[in-house]
Amino acid sequence: MAQALKRRIGPGLLTAYGVGVMVGAGIYVLVGAVAAQAGLYAPLAFLLAGLIAAPSALSYAELSTRIPEAAGEAAYVEAGFGSRLLGLIVGVAIVMAGTISAAAVLRGGAGYLIGFVDIPFAVAIGGLGLLLLAVAIVGVLESLAMAAVFTVIEVIGLGLVVWSGWHAPMSPDFATPTMPYLPGVGVAATLAFFAFIGFEDIVNMAEEVRRPERTLPIAIIASLVITTLLYAGVTIAAVRAVPLEVLAESERPLALVYEAGGGQAVLLSAIAATAALNGVLAQVVMAARVLFGLGKRGSIFRVFHHAHPRFGTPVLATSLIGVVVIGAALTMPVANLAGVTSTILLIVFSVVNGSLIFLKRKSQKAPFRVADWVPVVGLVFALLALFAFVMGAVG
Repeated sequence: MAQALKRRIGPGLLTAYGVGVMVGAGIYVLVGAVAAQAGLYAPLAFLLAGLIAAPSALSYAELSTRIPEAAGEAAYVEAGFGSRLLGLIVGVAIVMAGTISAAAVLRGGAGYLIGFVDIPFAVAIGGLGLLLLAVAIVGVLESLAMAAVFTVIEVIGLGLVVWSGWHAPMSPDFATPTMPYLPGVGVAATLAFFAFIGFEDIVNMAEEVRRPERTLPIAIIASLVITTLLYAGVTIAAVRAVPLEVLAESERPLALVYEAGGGQAVLLSAIAATAALNGVLAQVVMAARVLFGLGKRGSIFRVFHHAHPRFGTPVLATSLIGVVVIGAALTMPVANLAGVTSTILLIVFSVVNGSLIFLKRKSQKAPFRVADWVPVVGLVFALLALFAFVMGAVG
């Protein structure tokens, strides 16, 4: 079997992939939790979260051009710290985080589906999971094309929310603003940070993009900017249209915003289900590429370093990830999985920023470079966010 992945992806599709995996299902449920902490200043919390994520995103952008490999973080850590074992540990952590996250989102997407189609919950999970697995196997261009369509639907949904929020009667809370509660805005920014997790998945497509030294930085930076602006606009519309107390207690806050503007919540629920499918597909594709990259390093993962001669995708790695995702979605309660995933990724962000610090000391040559202080700030921000999250969980 061939061992080379096919380079078929340009900056447009890769940016759409990044936006889709970041938006996913997160923004459709996070707004209420952020508003509960920051009140009318929830949009500020999302903007702060985007600023917190920015240094790590820039670090990933440089690393992706220095080491354009599907293994992504595993390759960066191995090169920066000179430890293959640490690189393998980080790679396995990324695969675990992606698989757990995909299982949770698949379970949520199936829940939306049975609201429209009268089928058993298990059948919904299995059917959706197998469909997405088949798309992921057939080809990366097909996978990202479907993800791009899902992303367009998601963005249209968020656009409808913004339109509805600005045409709805103004909430009494919005009409009488209060001074910001700064500790609350800080806690809310920590929560909102998790809505930006996903830009790191872009680097795992490095061996399937054309001109990676140019395409990867463009996609990483563009997707972060687009997502930040979307989140800010949606959150402003939400706090304008819905009373804060109602918004904070809702599990479908954006549906409330759409209803406030005269829309039917069922439409937005269907869009939220599409967002969930996008999240599952993106995580399956990403985790399979990491396994493919780990296989390049030998050991027990060698069997995964094979691409199908016709499809040009890592079929074995994709199949394994897909089966585990479906099985976990069928059997796991998926409680607090977002917290587990975010904790793993914040640790990875810290180590990755540390890797770039060491690599910059060895050599400043890179197709795309950021200032030396960028990974330092990224490391500090990731550690602070991890500390705040852990303290919040303990508290």
